[in-house]
Amino acid sequence: MKITPLESWIARKIGYPAGGPPLTRQAIETRQLERLRETVGLAAKKSAFYRIHLKGLDEDKLSRLEDMADLPFTAAEDIRRNPLEFLCVSRGEINRVVTLPTSGTTGDPKRIYFTQDDRELTIDFFSHGMSTFTGPGDKVLILLPAERPGSVGKLLVEGLGRLGAVGIPHGPIKDPWSTLDLIARERVDTLVGAPVQALSLARLGASRETAVRNALLTTDHVPEAITAELRNIWGCEVFNHYGMTEMGYGGGVECEAHFGYHMREADLFFEIIDPDTGTPVEEGKPGEIVFTTLTRRGMPLIRYRTGDLGRFIPRRCPCGTVLKTMERVKLRLEGSVELGSRGTLSMADLDEPLFGLPGLLDFSAVLTRETDRDRLHIEIQAMEGGSEQLAESARSAIEAAAAVRAAIREGALRVSIAIRLERQFTPSPGKRRIADQRRTGAQQK
Repeated sequence: MKITPLESWIARKIGYPAGGPPLTRQAIETRQLERLRETVGLAAKKSAFYRIHLKGLDEDKLSRLEDMADLPFTAAEDIRRNPLEFLCVSRGEINRVVTLPTSGTTGDPKRIYFTQDDRELTIDFFSHGMSTFTGPGDKVLILLPAERPGSVGKLLVEGLGRLGAVGIPHGPIKDPWSTLDLIARERVDTLVGAPVQALSLARLGASRETAVRNALLTTDHVPEAITAELRNIWGCEVFNHYGMTEMGYGGGVECEAHFGYHMREADLFFEIIDPDTGTPVEEGKPGEIVFTTLTRRGMPLIRYRTGDLGRFIPRRCPCGTVLKTMERVKLRLEGSVELGSRGTLSMADLDEPLFGLPGLLDFSAVLTRETDRDRLHIEIQAMEGGSEQLAESARSAIEAAAAVRAAIREGALRVSIAIRLERQFTPSPGKRRIADQRRTGAQQK
């Protein structure tokens, strides 16, 4: 097993001497502290938002990484209100603007601004992260947005080109059958995309021969059931990636050990905090993921609350790296719904049992209110044949979930299931969540 290539990359980025002693945590954290001081100083002087937000605080007060806990958080709502106030450069230096729609039905979108140098940081990370399982001559199908210059798919194509690999920009799947034809025609070695999209290709094309030997799954949490199915059908290795647009797309990626994400520690500083109190948690404890950009100059972010829940694994990765390893992210603060008097349910609770069922391609979950109880409605997109058996299996799997079982017993919930057979099927391209319509919709009869 080889060590993650991110280690040598980060060593070079922080100026660690080539051919010297092995990289250490102390060297990484010393450089992070220097970069944090530079970022805070830049933001306090150049950003209209941080000039006020950090008033009375400056880089001289950061003598240890732990001192970051004294700085205020940045929230998504701060960016929505006036993203231009975050800029530390002139608008003419901005090379790319990414608009992120709000997750609700109302509210302003978030706009994230990047300079050309900021985009270069992402390309560099993509190149070295993909080298974990990609080499010269490999063909990589990119099932991510790639229609515009500077989009995540285009940046990945550039990063792959530096490895001598060929990136094939495709975009999210709209017609699985045509995508399967492309995979066969181009003899694709690796694909990058959302978990459900990859699953649909594997199950629909199970009878076809394929050259796919690696899959990098991103944009949503990755159920073990999907990983197992891809390995079973394609015989491929499955890697997980964690990132978000606010991070500059890339945050961390798994190595060959599949132990968790190795983080982009030369460009980003991560913290895990108690979401209720805002205080840092002990090493290895779960909490909300917070990050600070270390090398971005266009729109730096300081202690940005992601809303994702995760933890750092206190043990060293089997690959031997000194880089931190973050456990795979499965939950968000707003990702769970209340059921009955005490239970909560998340999409991850449904994903594991349901995606393990043969013939299931995708599903949605909607929670509504009936006259006297809640209703959890699951709509399943399935392959042709066996729909009756699949519905029964799905019901058993859902009702086996602890929160669902308890809510049913106390008469607070009923479950309904509908099967839709695969015809003009479009798999989910991004984050999936339970749609809670109990307060926004009318009561169901």
